[in-house]
Amino acid sequence: MTRPVVVTTIARADADTIRGLGEAGVATVHEAAGQTGLLDDGIRPIQDGARIAGSAVTVSCAPGDNIMIHAAVEVIEPGDVLVVTTTSPSTHGMFGELLATSVMRRGCRGLVIEAGVRDVADLRRMAFPVWSRAIHAQGTEKSTPGSVNVPLSIAGVNVAPGDVVVADDDGVMIVERKSAEEVLAASRRRLEREEETRARLGAGELGLDLYGFRERLGEMGLGWIDALEE
Repeated sequence: MTRPVVVTTIARADADTIRGLGEAGVATVHEAAGQTGLLDDGIRPIQDGARIAGSAVTVSCAPGDNIMIHAAVEVIEPGDVLVVTTTSPSTHGMFGELLATSVMRRGCRGLVIEAGVRDVADLRRMAFPVWSRAIHAQGTEKSTPGSVNVPLSIAGVNVAPGDVVVADDDGVMIVERKSAEEVLAASRRRLEREEETRARLGAGELGLDLYGFRERLGEMGLGWIDALEE
């Protein structure tokens, strides 16, 4: 893609699949997806307790310029999550209360941004979930076109428009749209296994034995003795 564009129509995963991935949560989905798709730990929630999942509307901006976020509002559909990155590192406050008001009106579920946000107290009051690289009041320009709904990279992960975004207190996970149903099935199997494991641990069984770690440690040369010699 050589020129700035706004792609107005994208494919999205099935709503039930998106909902199920959100219910499973970031940690479970990450493991179920083979430990792939997790944004780096610099992308942090600005609030506690929020859990969302939705289809990615991707936005590529020039650093310190948020005009393309304004352009993206028009193509948001209910249940979408804005995924915003910049063409070079930026911590400018590219999103605040007024933009939140606009995207919430369109049914946006939240924002993931590899830059800064501002008006944090207002965003929390509005209960608009945000995961960002920084919190910073630095203002922005509105003079450089970028693109909306094109493939991009954010926090070390490639994301295409329509991929599923799962975000909670543990971070942000991207699931490719085409593999979303498969990852959901794997997540549900993992949750079933965890329920059994939880019951066994709660009954007093040791993880050393449950997971086979005692034998593995023995093979590594670890020994158990009654006491150190004086």
